[in-house]
Amino acid sequence: MNILVVDDSAFMRKVVTDIVEEQTDLHVADTARNGKQAVEMINQNNYDLVLMDIEMPTMNGLEALKIIRRTNDVPVIILSALSKKENTIEALAKGATDFIEKPNNLLNLENSWLEEFLTKIRGINSGIRSDPASGVNPFVSKRKVENDFSTLRAVVIGASTGGPKTLLKIIQSLNTTTRIPILIVQHMPKGFTTSFAERLNMGSKSEVVEAKDGMKIESKIYIAPGDFHMVVRNGKISLNQGPKQNGTRPAVDNLFISAADTYKSQLAGIILTGMGKDGTIGMSRIKNFGGYTVSQDEQSSVIFGMPRSVIEAGVVDEVLSLDEISQRLQQMIG
Repeated sequence: MNILVVDDSAFMRKVVTDIVEEQTDLHVADTARNGKQAVEMINQNNYDLVLMDIEMPTMNGLEALKIIRRTNDVPVIILSALSKKENTIEALAKGATDFIEKPNNLLNLENSWLEEFLTKIRGINSGIRSDPASGVNPFVSKRKVENDFSTLRAVVIGASTGGPKTLLKIIQSLNTTTRIPILIVQHMPKGFTTSFAERLNMGSKSEVVEAKDGMKIESKIYIAPGDFHMVVRNGKISLNQGPKQNGTRPAVDNLFISAADTYKSQLAGIILTGMGKDGTIGMSRIKNFGGYTVSQDEQSSVIFGMPRSVIEAGVVDEVLSLDEISQRLQQMIG
């Protein structure tokens, strides 16, 4: 896997390069000091992945990403500083595949950071536009999807890698306010979900809020806060820091299971792009209660891990493109 590392700090470039080169399956093919150099290199070479800083002289990461995305779909992971989280959210909106926070101490890297860093890189390599799911024939529910969502009381959505841009597109496409709550788990660390909710709210006709413990569930769009599981309990949102599920907190499964137990057949679940299997158990619970289940298709997914998992588990009523999901959600909430 050939990687381009882009950062104005020579020390950061060296740290990242050293980590990558210690892995037998990864290789830093080139490094660049700024966005301008990166754009030139990407135009001249084929990379499997770009690791890029945002704050750089000459041309910053946001400007570079905008240019790159005009002609190239190479995966880009942003090396993000927590203090610049708004810029990170903007980068995701402009087409960055994922991001990872820069470590606080470059001289003494924590194992948890190294594990997350390498997992995200390898996840991009293994999951992007993967082989089509074989032997999967998701049945289409007998429910008349065109007009029979009037009894729905809530929609739950789960997403991971590639989710921020996907969710932005979906939420901004809705042309009416929602009549029912939409509860969303997007895998994202603490400190970033507030900015993400604000960014979603900017282009939404419905109010988008970062969920808080004890909030009454109303006809709004709720984003699970980073580092907290979000569940539905007695008509309110309950947050907890229980053990990570599927290696993450918040976890899609926790939300989906609690929502299914609450809303029974009057619930719709949607799984979007992301690596791993989070959401599969929750979708199964929704399906068992007679709720409606939708998965993003492979072609429109950045990473086909989570969608593949729910499709192969046989718990999906419809497999839809991103545009079709937007249209279906509009029918559900209208």
